[in-house]
Amino acid sequence: MAQASARHILVSTEAKCNELKTSIENGADFAQVAKENSSCPSSRDGGNLGTFGPGQMVKEFDTVVFSAPVGVVQGPVKTQFGYHLVEVTSRQD
Repeated sequence: MAQASARHILVSTEAKCNELKTSIENGADFAQVAKENSSCPSSRDGGNLGTFGPGQMVKEFDTVVFSAPVGVVQGPVKTQFGYHLVEVTSRQD
């Protein structure tokens, strides 16, 4: 079964999500941005969600994690929780 590791940043607005994505693309550290901005408890660990399989996360999130290139920040991804920036850190298909 496929497994992936990912980290994310969760914020309440698409505008904030885009602003943070621009910061990361301009060299800001993903983990630091997560610690300072993400509303998810994973922010304490730089947004790290650990390793999980398909179907363990909400559908919109799952789709990105199991299709996006590894190491490229994706988003904004809208879910019922808010807006996410997602970076797949590893994946075994």
